[in-house]
Amino acid sequence: MTTHEERKQVIVLLNESVTAGARQTKACEVLGLSERTLQRWQTGETIRCDQRPFRDYQPPHKLTAIERAEVLIVANSDEFGHLPPSQIVPRLADQGSYLASESTFYRILREEKQLTHRRSERPAQTRTKPRAACATAPNQLYSWDITYLPALIRGQFFYLYLFVDIFSRKIVGWQVYEEENSALAGELLRDLCHREGIQAEQLILHSDNGSPMKGSTMLATLQQLGVMPSFSRPSVSNDNPYSESLFKTLKYRPTYPLKPFADVTEARQWVTGLVEWYNHEHRHSAIRFVTPAQRHEGLDDKLLGNRKAVYEAARAKHPQRWTGSSRNWEKIQTVHLNPDKV
Repeated sequence: MTTHEERKQVIVLLNESVTAGARQTKACEVLGLSERTLQRWQTGETIRCDQRPFRDYQPPHKLTAIERAEVLIVANSDEFGHLPPSQIVPRLADQGSYLASESTFYRILREEKQLTHRRSERPAQTRTKPRAACATAPNQLYSWDITYLPALIRGQFFYLYLFVDIFSRKIVGWQVYEEENSALAGELLRDLCHREGIQAEQLILHSDNGSPMKGSTMLATLQQLGVMPSFSRPSVSNDNPYSESLFKTLKYRPTYPLKPFADVTEARQWVTGLVEWYNHEHRHSAIRFVTPAQRHEGLDDKLLGNRKAVYEAARAKHPQRWTGSSRNWEKIQTVHLNPDKV
């Protein structure tokens, strides 16, 4: 609310601005004031005081401090302490007692910061975003996850373990098993590190919070290999986007079987062909449409350079057909995982 002196000062400033050549509408906008309000102030009828009431309205039927305290005592008693107000009020009525309405119970508990789950449970935990990581070359940052593959027996599945290099997007390790556990994941990771020549403290391995990922055998394997673990927040799939995106790419392929796999051997045969296509034929949009295998082996520099030369030659031949810059074929040098917001 504005005082009498403040209103007089505003009117003087606006009049000076209008006299100097400013438009009244623009001057009011600068002050955050509507022209209609200015007109009321200039009439002199409401300039002397703000006619809105200053008093703090208190409902006449408001509970007294004693009655409010009684509501809290009942709500926290041994008999009702585990119940919500919607259960307390009817029970009090059955006992021939009325303290307050259900909404009043809720309001008082909310004001006292007691409107939570009224039962024994683990306290809420603060979940922080996984630490940011980035890769500037292959074999620096991996992501892995497990997905289901359908089996003939309803309710049973085969499990595809998949490791992807985030920098190159290459599937660097995979296997299909009939169960999921950390021991199998540890064996697969050990074999993968041996084939790729991973040294201690070289690799960060990111995953979600599934039991195979955080099992004791898998964690022990990570420690023995010198691989640094990174985990998503519980129930936050966006923290592990590369594996989630890869699974969607694989399962939306036209060759994805319409019928369940008869056995684990058939599932492995299908995944073998799928990984071969993805690594060596699929042009990945996030790495300038080269194959993951080409980028993993460092062949994308020459390929992208050749593409750039082709585009420059086409532009030189028909410059009138190019209105802006040509397509960007520069190599993506850095790939980020869960980057910090600037």
